[in-house]
Parts: sequence; structure tokens; C-alpha cells
Amino acid sequence: MKELDPRILLAVFQEMLGTMLWPLLALVLLGTLAFLLLVLRERGLRSRRLVRAQLLALPGGALALWIMASVSSSGFTDAGGPADWLLIILVFALGAAGAVVVGYTLAGWLSGNSRSDKLINT
Repeated sequence: MKELDPRILLAVFQEMLGTMLWPLLALVLLGTLAFLLLVLRERGLRSRRLVRAQLLALPGGALALWIMASVSSSGFTDAGGPADWLLIILVFALGAAGAVVVGYTLAGWLSGNSRSDKLINT
């Protein structure tokens, strides 16, 4: 593969995730939009809420690996080369970051605008 074609990437992800691809993409897009709207509404990040949301990073990364293993036709024992292990690390990192963003966003929208938290200007 000499060039990076978005259609090929879409086909690979469709093959890897099957019917889970579109709900996961919708979750990513809606979660990102909700996070951006929350940050704009509050004019910055709330430090206490962010620290609490970071507690979800480890379970979020583990959940991402579990989803990857359950929808994929191969398991962790099939990972042979460095590219496979890089993909596993990337899936864990994206799952961890996604869990933090979703946790922060849910806590923000459910609790309202908390004045007791310190503001981190962005």
C-alpha cells in the first residue's frame, strides 16, 4: 500500500468492527460535539471535574480493548509484529481518552455549571 486512501481505511474499519463501526462513530461525533458545547458554555475546563473524569481512563482503555477483541476475528495472541502491538496500544489510548471526555461531558451536563470548581482557561 503506497498511498493512504480514506476509502480503503473505511473498508478496513468496516471489516474489523462490522456493525459496531457506525454506532461507535456516532458516539465519537456526538460526544465531541457535546464536549465542545460544554467547554464553550462554561468558557473553559473545570479542574475538579477533569481530575474525576481521568479516573475513567484505565477502565475506558480496557473496555476499548475488550470491544476490539470481541468484534475482531483475531485475538491478542495473534498479534505478531510491531504494527499489531502499536495498534493495540493506540486502541487502549483512544479508549482511555474517549472515556475521560465522555465522563467529563456527562458530569458537566448532568451537574450544571458548578461555581466551586476552579476554571482552567483554554
